[in-house]
Amino acid sequence: MEQSNFPKCQKCNTGDLVPLSDFGSQGANIHYKAWVCTNPACGYNLKIRNGDVYIDEPIMSGVSHSSRPR
Repeated sequence: MEQSNFPKCQKCNTGDLVPLSDFGSQGANIHYKAWVCTNPACGYNLKIRNGDVYIDEPIMSGVSHSSRPR
């Protein structure tokens, strides 16, 4: 398995910040929309939404999320 060098989380200095991607409203890929710490106890995150940067928003589990039909 290939090892990538992600930046260390500056909040906890334990986890790495890993990039997450998403899809826009028209279905286009949005690469690196968010960066999240891999340390679950830390929870640091950085997100871009509509050109604004959001830091340390609450993280939801996603268990109750239902996917949208395509």
